[in-house]
Amino acid sequence: MAKNTNVSLRNKVMYSIYVRNHGINGTFKDVEEDLERIKYLGTDIIWLLPIHPIGTKNKKGTLGCPYAIKNYREVNPDYGNLGDFKRLLNKIHSLGMLCIIDVVYNHTSPDSFLTENHKPFFYKNIDGRLGNKASDWSDVVDLDYTNKELWNYQIETLKYWISLGVDGFRCDVAPLVPLEFWLSARDEVTKVNGNTLWLSESVDPSFILSMRKNGFTCLSDSEIYQAFDIAYDYDVNMEYLGYFNGQNSLKHYIDRVSIQESIYPDNYVKLRFLENHDQIRAKNLIHDEDALKIWTGFLYFQKGCTLLYAGQEAQAVSTPSLFDIDKINWNGVKEDFVELLKTLGSIKKKEIMAKGFYEIHTAEDKDVIVASYSMKNEKIIGIFNVGKQQGNISINVAEGEYINIVDGTVVTVIQGKLMLENKVVIFVIQFDI
Repeated sequence: MAKNTNVSLRNKVMYSIYVRNHGINGTFKDVEEDLERIKYLGTDIIWLLPIHPIGTKNKKGTLGCPYAIKNYREVNPDYGNLGDFKRLLNKIHSLGMLCIIDVVYNHTSPDSFLTENHKPFFYKNIDGRLGNKASDWSDVVDLDYTNKELWNYQIETLKYWISLGVDGFRCDVAPLVPLEFWLSARDEVTKVNGNTLWLSESVDPSFILSMRKNGFTCLSDSEIYQAFDIAYDYDVNMEYLGYFNGQNSLKHYIDRVSIQESIYPDNYVKLRFLENHDQIRAKNLIHDEDALKIWTGFLYFQKGCTLLYAGQEAQAVSTPSLFDIDKINWNGVKEDFVELLKTLGSIKKKEIMAKGFYEIHTAEDKDVIVASYSMKNEKIIGIFNVGKQQGNISINVAEGEYINIVDGTVVTVIQGKLMLENKVVIFVIQFDI
C-alpha cells in the first residue's frame, strides 16, 4: 500500500461503466445524462473502461476490444470528441463524484500509434516479431519496459489526462508492468495532482505463478500496494467462486478473507465486488432474490471500496460482450433493490467502516458470515445469512434489543443467541469505555 493512501477510500462506492454499452447510443453524452441516477445509488467514483480508439488489426468481435488501444492520447470517436469527454468530466465533478479512466499499459493493439512510430517500445518474441506473454491475448502486442523512453512517454500521457481533470487511473493487469515504473509514475503524476487515485487490477495467485514460471515479471499484491491505493481482491476470488461451484466451503473463503487483515499494511484498501466486466454477473451466480440481497449487504460491509458494475443494480444476468454492441438489460430494475443499495451506500460512509478494527468469521457450522468493526466506544456488526439458514447463532453481544439500521426493525439477542433472518442485518452497539 502506498504510504499516503487515505483509508477513507474504504468508505467509497465505485461505479464501472463501459461507454459503448451504456445508453441508447453508447456515447459520453449518454453517460452524462445518466449521472444523476448513478449518483443516487450512493456512488462516489465513476470508473470508465478504456475511452480510447480501438485497433482493428486482429480485432475480436465486430468492433474490437477496448483493451486493444490504438492511441493512449485520444478518445474513441464513437463515444464523442474531447469536448464531449470534458463535459462529462465536468458533470461528474459537479455532482461531487470523481472520475478515473482505464490505463492499459502492458500492451497496445498491433496497429497502434506506438507500433507505427516507436517500434523499440515493444516486446519481441524469440523470432523477433512483436508478440505478447499471455498467448490467448491475440489482439494485442506487449510493451517492453526495459526501454526508458517508453517510461517517459507513458508518464507524460498520464500527466496529460490528469491535466484535463481526470482524478485517477484503474490500471489494467498492472502486475505485468515493473513496480519501478509504477513508483516513478506515481511520483511524477503527484506533481500535477497530489490526490490522484491509483487502482490496480491485481491478479490471482495462479496467474502470478504461471507468468513467473515462464520468466516474466508479475507483481504480488504486496508489491502492488507499494505504488497503488487500491487492489482487486482476486487473491480470494477463486475461493469466492469456489463456494458457489461447490469446490470449497464458505468457511474456507471467509478464512482467506480474514488473512488479509494480517498480511497487508494497516492502511490497505481492497476493491470488493460480486461482479465486474471480466466476471460472471452476480445474479447469474446467485439466483435467489433474498440471497442476492444478503450477498450485496456483505459486499458493502466488507473492508474496502465497493464496486458496482453498470447493470448490477438492475440484477442483469448477461455480462455484456467487450467486443460488440451488447446493451445492458435494464428491465430488472426493482425499487426495493435500488433503495437497498442506497441505504448500504449510506452505511458505508460511517467513519467506523474506514477506521474500525475489522473482524470476520463464519458462525459455527452454518453458512452465515459475521463481521464487525470496533472503534472507541462503538461496534457495528453485520450478520449475513447467505445460506438462508434456519435457527439461531451464538453471538458475543449483551442481551437486549438493537435496531437493524438497514430497515429499522428490531434485532433481539437473548442469552447470547440471535435468531437468523433471510435479510441483511446490521446493528450498532454503544458501550462505555
